[in-house]
Order: sequence, then C-alpha cells, then structure tokens
Amino acid sequence: MNADVAVDETRNLISADKVEGTYVFDSEGEQLGHIKTIMLNKLNGRVAYAVLSTGGFLGLGTDYYPLPWEILRYDTDLGGYVVSVRRDMLDGAPHYPADQEPDWADRLFGEAVRGYYGAPGAAA
Repeated sequence: MNADVAVDETRNLISADKVEGTYVFDSEGEQLGHIKTIMLNKLNGRVAYAVLSTGGFLGLGTDYYPLPWEILRYDTDLGGYVVSVRRDMLDGAPHYPADQEPDWADRLFGEAVRGYYGAPGAAA
C-alpha cells in the first residue's frame, strides 16, 4: 500500500476521526456547534447519530445533542454539516450535559430523539 494515498477521506467516504470536530450549521449558515462524536449501530454498521456539542468553555457547561445522521447534509462551501434546525429549536431537543451520558440502549430515548427531528425509523 502506498503511504501517500489518503485513506481517511475520498469523494464519498470519510473516516470517523475527520467527522469529529466538524462544524454544524443551521440552514441560514449560523454555526450551531461541532460534532463531538458519532454513534454507530453495531448490528447494521450504519451511523445512528452525530452528537452535536454546543456551548460551554473547556468542557464546562457543554451540552450534547444527538442528531439523527440522516438529517445532516454536508455543505462543501461551508466545510461542515447543515441541519434544518434553528438554535432556538435546540432548547427543547433531547440532550444531555457532558457528565451525564444517556442510556443509548433506551428505546424511548432513541424514539424521542428521532421523533423530535422528524427522522424515520428506529435508532438502533
């Protein structure tokens, strides 16, 4: 294998570590935050959520918002993901503080997240 070949991104594929840290914008181009991590479904190999990190300073006061992966669209001009979510919509969205990770296996939590954003299907 040639060491000069980029293996972390192609035209259609990107490695998880490059997704983490990518900015997320609303449809007006306002920055909402950045992707802290992605959550993968171990059974089907699909990305279930991108976890949006907002607010805080040095991890204090930071909130995390699981976004169903299919509501994100990559915008090459912005160099980040765009969602049809306004900042004020995040106020009522399912989220959690940095020190209290949710029970990802809780079917009701997944349904609440997907239902809030109008995403079809089950999360995991």
